[in-house]
Amino acid sequence: MDDDVEKPPVRPSSRARHPLIVAGNVFFTLLTVLIVVGGGILWVVKSGFDSPGPLQQDSTVIIPNQSGLVEIAELLEQKGVIADQWIFIAGALGNRASGKLKAGEYAFARQATPHQVLDTIVSGKVVEYDVTIPEGLTSEQIVERLQESPVLTGVVRQVPREGSLLPETYKVTRGTSREELLRRMAREQQQALQQIWDARSPEIPIKSPDELVVLASIVEKETGVAEERPQVAAVFINRLNKKMRLQSDPTIIYGIVRGKGRLDRPITRADITAPTPFNTYAIDGLPPGPIGNPGKASMQAVANPAKIKAVYFVADGTGGHAFADTLDQHNKNVARWRQIERSQKLDTAPAGTSGTTGVTPSQ
Repeated sequence: MDDDVEKPPVRPSSRARHPLIVAGNVFFTLLTVLIVVGGGILWVVKSGFDSPGPLQQDSTVIIPNQSGLVEIAELLEQKGVIADQWIFIAGALGNRASGKLKAGEYAFARQATPHQVLDTIVSGKVVEYDVTIPEGLTSEQIVERLQESPVLTGVVRQVPREGSLLPETYKVTRGTSREELLRRMAREQQQALQQIWDARSPEIPIKSPDELVVLASIVEKETGVAEERPQVAAVFINRLNKKMRLQSDPTIIYGIVRGKGRLDRPITRADITAPTPFNTYAIDGLPPGPIGNPGKASMQAVANPAKIKAVYFVADGTGGHAFADTLDQHNKNVARWRQIERSQKLDTAPAGTSGTTGVTPSQ
């Protein structure tokens, strides 16, 4: 047989031409393409999701309430926290976190990856701010301070009762209402007061937690030296036991201004003798209410005062006070303070720094 004779072309078998086989081949070809393309997309997403972001410095972003995944991603891209919102969306869906994103203000570090950004928002660890309320402020002064805070919201409809708030540094998030913070301060005060009252000395002539707050508010105003609080408290406790008037200058001031600020002038002799309900030069015992909001240390000082016999104290020129058991010694301390005043060319002792009988010798 001649080898040069052309052979007829081989035709696919009827089985290979079967529609199911053809469809199967197309399916597996498309599947292969999809796997390759999908793998590429997955690699791109994962690479972008774990790569440093575009932020050039630490920044904060507020995620509004009711924001969905797409809205959050758009906002983050707009703020320059992430480079591509779609990579963030894909990463969130891949981590099954789309329904776990929480509203609030968040801090993002420089070049935070989209993955880190997602974890931060899912965690709900929003930015916290310190709101510091110094000891001794009146309730009205505390409300004024809260009104000045740009991170708090809402208005205060009623000034809380004097002495009912605990001065402290409070952690708050942006958008916390002022009234909510005041309620928290009141709860903290009640808890602290109850603990201090339960641990009080049985020897103090204080009949109730309310009376403790009243005297603590006077102690708070009388000294800015923390270590002196138990001594100052002891002087007032000793005077109460001896039926002596407290004669505290800050009570004169409160009787005049009633918690609405500071006295913008020195205390006069007319002020000392003026019969207001709070003026402890003119009334016996404790005033009818606190003259401010005392801190824990002052309340603890009243509950457990120093074991001293002093019934007088006066400024000593160093920021502290000189204490005395007798009127004679106290008058000498007053004379020494007057000499310091003259040397400093002061007309009167600063309000609130001269202690009991610091201006007028006691009986």
